[in-house]
Amino acid sequence: MLKENFGTTPDGEKVSLYTLKNNRGASISVSDFGALLVRVCVPDREETLRDVVLGYDDIDEYISGSGCFGAVIGRCGNRTANARFQLNGITYHLTQNENGNNLHSGPDSYDKRMWTVSEAADQEVSFELISPDKDQGFPGCLKLTVTYSLTDDNCVKIHYQGICDQDTVVNMTNHSYFNLNGADSGTTVEDHLLKIYADTYTPVADSSSIPTGEIISVRGTPFDFTERKQIGQDIRAKSDQLRYTGGYDHNFILRQGEGIREMAEAFSEKSGIRMLAYTDCPAVQFYTGNSIGNKKGKRGAVYKDLSGFCLESQYCPNAVNTPAFLSPVVKAGDRYDSLTAYKFETV
Repeated sequence: MLKENFGTTPDGEKVSLYTLKNNRGASISVSDFGALLVRVCVPDREETLRDVVLGYDDIDEYISGSGCFGAVIGRCGNRTANARFQLNGITYHLTQNENGNNLHSGPDSYDKRMWTVSEAADQEVSFELISPDKDQGFPGCLKLTVTYSLTDDNCVKIHYQGICDQDTVVNMTNHSYFNLNGADSGTTVEDHLLKIYADTYTPVADSSSIPTGEIISVRGTPFDFTERKQIGQDIRAKSDQLRYTGGYDHNFILRQGEGIREMAEAFSEKSGIRMLAYTDCPAVQFYTGNSIGNKKGKRGAVYKDLSGFCLESQYCPNAVNTPAFLSPVVKAGDRYDSLTAYKFETV
């Protein structure tokens, strides 16, 4: 493992970048600030390494920037309607930070905090964070560990583990934006081929992006990714759902199964890189970077809308307030344990 300086926070804390490398030359780099996934460098069909996640060159830009590039999201990813929920008869209030709702637990997010390295090896590193009672508005003191590992078959694993002393909500995810042509390629992801292992999705009520509570079939809609198709094929179709969100920013219910299973598959014909995604979560948010805007990224690249896509494994948005969705509530003393993996290969 290579440990190097990645800058200093405004509070004077030194930030480090940890690079894990496997025996095939692939590598990932992660930071103890935010437990950020900063780089994922994998070979293309010509055996040239390409960094396939969007991001920044230094920690200052991660601190001040928006977009959640490479971010670990918690305590509850995605949206909570009206920034509140009830648990055990008590109403908990979160920060309103998007259209009167709560997005990704609010502005005081886990990706803007220093984490502690608890274990480090050549191909694995673990970060710990203690989120105290009422942190972000959630009940209970949550002790959380996020472990990144890189296997010799180019699989990036993200393992979340946590335990809380009160009943609480836990719904962790990673917000990396992928572009299989490379983070500095200057291309959009519209020509990427994508398959999502989901037959249903949860439509949103309006531009606030809160699900209606319905679970409907993707068949015959622009949301049908049951077979591989280009991300851009239907992204501009006449659809209220796409108009509300400016592109894809929707939750898909994954096919049922035990343990970790296929979530999605993406492929770039230009680079020859295929990404196979797996999770044990019940759902995934597919987001096409509709509000990236113009951001200066790595190595002078300028990111625009559709420069990357996210596959955020999760419980459904607003699940804590929606009886029809699987509950993200974790009981006091029970262990939260979730694994998501992204495997890269060439075709």
